[in-house]
Amino acid sequence: MTAERLVVIGGDAAGMSAASQARRLKGPDELRITAFERGHFTSYSACGIPYWVSGDVERRDDLIARGPEEHRARDIDLRMRTEVTEIDVAGQRVRSVDRDSGETSWTGFDKLVIATGARPVRPALPGMDAPGVHGVQTLDDGQALLDSLDRATGRHAVVVGAGYIGVEMAEAMLKRGFEVTVLNRGEQPMATLDPDMGRLVHEAMDALGITTVNRAGVTAIRTGPDGRVSAVETADASYPADVVVLGIGVEPETTLARAVGLPLGPHGGLLTDLSMRVVGHDNIWAGGDCVEVLDLVAGRTRHIALGTHANKHGQIIGSNVAGGYGTFPGVVGTAVSKVCDLEIARTGLREKDALAVGLRFVTATIESTGRAGYYPGARPMTVKMLAEYRTGRLLGVQIVGRDGAAKRVDVAAVALTAGMTVERMTALDLGYAPPFSPVWDPVLVAARKAVTAVREAGTA
Repeated sequence: MTAERLVVIGGDAAGMSAASQARRLKGPDELRITAFERGHFTSYSACGIPYWVSGDVERRDDLIARGPEEHRARDIDLRMRTEVTEIDVAGQRVRSVDRDSGETSWTGFDKLVIATGARPVRPALPGMDAPGVHGVQTLDDGQALLDSLDRATGRHAVVVGAGYIGVEMAEAMLKRGFEVTVLNRGEQPMATLDPDMGRLVHEAMDALGITTVNRAGVTAIRTGPDGRVSAVETADASYPADVVVLGIGVEPETTLARAVGLPLGPHGGLLTDLSMRVVGHDNIWAGGDCVEVLDLVAGRTRHIALGTHANKHGQIIGSNVAGGYGTFPGVVGTAVSKVCDLEIARTGLREKDALAVGLRFVTATIESTGRAGYYPGARPMTVKMLAEYRTGRLLGVQIVGRDGAAKRVDVAAVALTAGMTVERMTALDLGYAPPFSPVWDPVLVAARKAVTAVREAGTA
């Protein structure tokens, strides 16, 4: 019997999870696996890079879950520093180039997995490619940033963008002893929150000594006589910079897929069915940051670049290409982050998300504490909840606070996945003891207030 040929493009979470799972189910006599990775590292935590840069994680290799030799020991032909430059769908082969030698070759496949990830948004502005301007997506990017910090002669850092990566990198620069300015195009930092919740993040960043400038679109990067970055320009001001970190966000890396006409969604990500098979192609699967997934609350596809989803995609793909069965039903959009001791969490829809899909809703915002108010160390948190008009179905939750605030969003994520109403949520049997929660957990306090808002809206 001739072994089937599986080719995997991308050696990080989704790609190598798929390869590893496929290998668990089928031996090398049944399935020959070739994986291509254009960088220097495999199976690493990109989400951990800000904490490596900050010094919270001491060593780069602590972020690597499994190196190339470990994959090769499992009979996976992993080709490092080798970039796939073309997919021949009809001919069932891919062209690759060795980035060190320049040698090119074709590799045939019976089944293909595309796990090309995402790329940092890098606006086409003057000076954007100057030395000292850094995106942060790969371990190579993290190392380049650390090297740049060591070379910096001054202590001014400018972070462009105030999303998850932006606020995490602002904290990292602060811990490195830099004077930090965050330039944000939006009304408030953390556009994944509603502006009223983003304002709480802004106030906390100011209190930490991070200068956040809202409605500040960058127009150019200015360089000094040595060619390195020296300032960041907006329409209204110039901000000195010895290093610039781009935290504008990421977009799906689908250059190869687009070139051969594979189906893409409204956010530029590959479209798959529930088995993670690319729509319209029986022998091609895709997963990780290069795909769009179904939002279970909104009923539309969205692009969410998170390692949690990428690893799940890989497991499902690996099972399916090896003859097993698995599906990925979708997401509710849960994410957490922090800036120093301030924790930030969201799941489900923001107000503008609900409006965009035609949902009517009510909101409820409460302030509480993470422990019983009398217990030492109780710290405040704010919880905002969206519920559907009349039905009371939970639509979304946002939390900003300290002392364990962020992980409380998991309760809301489960409630969203289960399609619960806010009234039903009030009866949830959550853990209680003074060191961990007030008698009424903050999420349940918000649910109670949302129940009242739903009833009042229904009688108005």
